[in-house]
Amino acid sequence: MARRSRRQRIPQELVTAEIESLSHDGRGIARIEGKTVFVDGALAGEKVNFQYSRVHKKYDEARTVEVLSAADDRVEAKCQHFSICGGCSLMHMSPEAQLAHKQATLAEHFTHFGNLSPEQWLEPLTGPLWGYRRKARLGVKYVAKKEQVLVGFREKSSPYIAMLEQCEVLDPRVGHRLTDLASLIGGLEAYNRIAQIEVAMDDEHVALVFRNLDELSETDKNALISFGQNNNLWIYQQPGGPDTVSLLWPESAQLSYAPEPGLNLQFDPSDFTQVNAGINEKMIQRAMTLLDVQDGDRILDLFCGLGNFTLPLAKRVTEVVGVEGDAALVQHAKNNAALNALSNAEFEQADLTQTELKDYPWAQKGFNKILLDPPRSGAFEVLHQLAALGAERLVYVSCNPATLARDAGELVNQHGYIMESAGIMDMFPHTTHVESIAVFVKKR
Repeated sequence: MARRSRRQRIPQELVTAEIESLSHDGRGIARIEGKTVFVDGALAGEKVNFQYSRVHKKYDEARTVEVLSAADDRVEAKCQHFSICGGCSLMHMSPEAQLAHKQATLAEHFTHFGNLSPEQWLEPLTGPLWGYRRKARLGVKYVAKKEQVLVGFREKSSPYIAMLEQCEVLDPRVGHRLTDLASLIGGLEAYNRIAQIEVAMDDEHVALVFRNLDELSETDKNALISFGQNNNLWIYQQPGGPDTVSLLWPESAQLSYAPEPGLNLQFDPSDFTQVNAGINEKMIQRAMTLLDVQDGDRILDLFCGLGNFTLPLAKRVTEVVGVEGDAALVQHAKNNAALNALSNAEFEQADLTQTELKDYPWAQKGFNKILLDPPRSGAFEVLHQLAALGAERLVYVSCNPATLARDAGELVNQHGYIMESAGIMDMFPHTTHVESIAVFVKKR
């Protein structure tokens, strides 16, 4: 019988080290006796004292205890919970340095996965640094030992909910109400049966979806409704899957946003929308420019969601077809097209990982330009079809630099495209999340 490996002892003494570089997840990298140590809270070029937190066979993890020599890029973190909350990892780095780190991360992925680089780097898209986040999923946990409900994000490298008073990157309509929400849930009969709160906002309204593991009593429902009324918040409950979301207060409600002037897109709290409204507006305009949109274009928008790019495109071109795998989002997109009187926008449901696009009637005429905004897994399964559709120009919006780089290598090395330009978009300031955009043109 195989013997269990013993857990390695974690050294307790402080270690002094020079930080050589920064990892993709925002931790400092040091070398101790030839072994890599990832040091939370340290920046490249610094000298720090750290303490080990985890020991592994090939690498170790640690946390900064004292900064002996600070980097020029170091700033004071605005959030009082930065040291414990896992929501942000770069708040101790200047905004300019954050952008440089994210662009370097994208460039490194391009080199590693595709051995390529864009002909031109685009200027980073930037927006508000604080209170920018309009979508979030807040964890909720009753801690028996503390006899207290916690509402917020998880601790760094931990499954536990951090004890937070407020969040500086969440829109303050919710970010400054975390203790109020914890007190609300703590006073419910179901105080230990609320698992999370889904947050969704538009310019004027805030929707909170309480994920309740059991049917709520009338007393609890009334408490939630009263909280919503007193704080001008829309209150929903969700006892099961996404299809069980129902509105408690008010009697009717509809979230919406304007991706650009003259357009209005409606969405439900559980729908995917971009978390940063300001960056989303700039991103759409950049995509229009990079696509070089013309009146006579026939454009395909893959992974279109509820029409975030499709409907702005429809205002500018002859025809645009949006394709999405989620049936509910397709219906919402169709409703948004009708709401905005855009008859030249067609929406279709298709599983893009399982389907040959050329087999659909709407793809028979081909497309001269394509926009795609896939999930983190990327769009590798459909890349071989894009050139066959006749696309001369392709804009790729990405939330994962690794899969963008992989797919860029495929487009350039296997399908005859040139990566004309690429750049980052700071959708999530103070985090290591890299949102990016790239444009590819067919070799002539």
